[in-house]
Amino acid sequence: MASLSPDDLRAHGIAEAVARGLAGPLNEAMKDADLAAPRGQEAAWSAIRRLLVSNPAWRWDFETHRALFRLAFSRRRREDGPPPAWTPDAEVVDRSNLKSMMENEKIAPNAVGDLHRWSVENREVFWHTMLRTLGIVFRTAPAAVLDASSEPTAPTWLLGASMNIAESCFRTETRPAVLSASEEAPELRWLTYGQLRRLCARVANGLGPLNVKRGERVAIYMPMTPESVAIYLGVILAGRTVVGIADSSAPPEFEKRARIGDVKLVFTIDAYRRGGKDLAIYEKVVRAGGPPSVVLPREGQDRAELRRDGDRQWQDFLGIRTTYDAVPCAPSAVTNVLFSSGTTKDPKAIPWTHVTPIKCAADAHLHHDVHPTDVLAWPTSFGWMMGPWLTYASLVNGASMALYVGDPQQRAFGTFVRDAGVTILGVVPKLVRSWKETKAMEGLDWSRIRLFSSTAEPSSPEEMLYLMFLAGYRPIVEYCGGTEVGGGYLTGTVVQPCAPGTFTTPAMGLDLVILDDGRPADLGEVFLVPPSIGLSNEILNYDNAQEYYAGLPKGPEGELLRRHGDRIERLPGGYYRHHGRVDDVINIHGVKTSAEEIRGAIANESVVDAKPVAVDVDGTGQHVLVVYAVPRDPQALDSTDLRVRLREAFEDAIRERLNPLLAHVHDVVLVPELPQAGPGKTRTMRELQADYLSRFAPR
Repeated sequence: MASLSPDDLRAHGIAEAVARGLAGPLNEAMKDADLAAPRGQEAAWSAIRRLLVSNPAWRWDFETHRALFRLAFSRRRREDGPPPAWTPDAEVVDRSNLKSMMENEKIAPNAVGDLHRWSVENREVFWHTMLRTLGIVFRTAPAAVLDASSEPTAPTWLLGASMNIAESCFRTETRPAVLSASEEAPELRWLTYGQLRRLCARVANGLGPLNVKRGERVAIYMPMTPESVAIYLGVILAGRTVVGIADSSAPPEFEKRARIGDVKLVFTIDAYRRGGKDLAIYEKVVRAGGPPSVVLPREGQDRAELRRDGDRQWQDFLGIRTTYDAVPCAPSAVTNVLFSSGTTKDPKAIPWTHVTPIKCAADAHLHHDVHPTDVLAWPTSFGWMMGPWLTYASLVNGASMALYVGDPQQRAFGTFVRDAGVTILGVVPKLVRSWKETKAMEGLDWSRIRLFSSTAEPSSPEEMLYLMFLAGYRPIVEYCGGTEVGGGYLTGTVVQPCAPGTFTTPAMGLDLVILDDGRPADLGEVFLVPPSIGLSNEILNYDNAQEYYAGLPKGPEGELLRRHGDRIERLPGGYYRHHGRVDDVINIHGVKTSAEEIRGAIANESVVDAKPVAVDVDGTGQHVLVVYAVPRDPQALDSTDLRVRLREAFEDAIRERLNPLLAHVHDVVLVPELPQAGPGKTRTMRELQADYLSRFAPR
């Protein structure tokens, strides 16, 4: 390729001082690159990446990295697929769990599509293979993996088996099972598998004297700590059921979930520190009139301050015996109740059984490539599905989990990631957005990380490129699924290139179709093809069949379909992109797009985050575009001038980057935050529509 001068680099957005020092080394690194060919572009970026990461002058200059990434792929055609920022080398592929499965099934190396097709055409064989690979423990082995006489909408898995899934979480004795730290106590501590197993046994033994009977439900309402992991697994070992409630839930939300879950006992914590603030959790149980509680003391204290008769100290609750014979259960017995994030009606109470965790562990093994040497960190709690997911993904695969109690937006969390030797780090895009704005994680040695994973909401390519940049360009396994899936339906692998913000394959053992108005399409609503381990068979407070199966067309090959509600695009090159919920599709003047597409287009320096919604303000059925925006300056919340300026800027951005027909913003609503419906998820468009109509629509 022709040499690039400093002026050329400045034209690509690189600062003058950087351009002068970079031009020579860059030309040397790219001298043989053919930027007209996809492989040449990828080779050029690989050389650029090595140059940037190895030189302290440019290592932490993301603007330069981003500009050169765009330069390397500036001639890429759409039919070549999105540009990959990482491509696996032979060593990564050879040591991967997927490669082992491909070899065992005599599938060509790297033929991920062929492996997926085999996994869904031979579902019983696939799941039997995973049971053996994961070492799932049975008291009575199943007569069949899937009862052929059961309906796909309510399949019977592991016919005739007896098991307790918690027994599959203790594969060793001396290796670390949980590493942890907190804002209050930043020094690293850990529990071995043997210590965790003994603490779980003490929890299981402690339930008997409290008259919590087998099958009854016990809530966890606290952050994710080594103790909460022991509570979670101990309750399941004892044949009881965990009800997960996010400790961020306000007292009315806690009360609602405890009532729906018919909770008999609550495990909670007196208080803990997050972002420099003391958060009182037990107090919320008291205010909500919650069930009797076992209260853990805050970090550094021996005992909690009890406020009610009948509540119990953690140390007084724990049984003395450190062994416990796990209660054998039917595979369909409920282990965990989790709640969906919606608030327009009561949240769905979705049961997980002893079978569901097999999906978590299988996705981790195949798609996240978890090995016993790995350390997994994922800021979450047992109130969200990623809490149980992280537990099984780590422990069933013999790996370690790393837990931090505190604000993951702060540098102290990044220091914990470094010190704990985290190798797999899970995020939500909102967290990455914060890191990018504050640069809180820059300069940290995250060289132990070998991959990231991202879930909860659609991610933007630029934000995910930044995440890769933080660890010297490690791949991201995008992971899309849900509580009712028990894991993911669309994800990635370490044997395929990683283009930021995209997926590369449906999850093994689970198939999907994309339909638009009932017809196969490259952009439309995604539907799952049952049966699969992980898919819910019931909802405690709604009709499972009505929620997921009623009124659906057949698939292209006559398949029974299951509703999921996401909008997915199939891209060239075998990639996929998530466009948010179908509920969030915006249709203005006959032009359809997703709220996520508009949100990406209207990124603005004056705004921390924004959520576009379509609102029928006058009841005519015609929608207008309204943008909820969080100003960077909290003092500007009442600024009419900022609203006007943002409205004009948003319209210009939509006109230039999306479609002029969409470029009319009816209103901008300034808010201090976009309320969360789960980790990283803003409320649905329907909820913001209702909010706007209640506050601003003519009466």
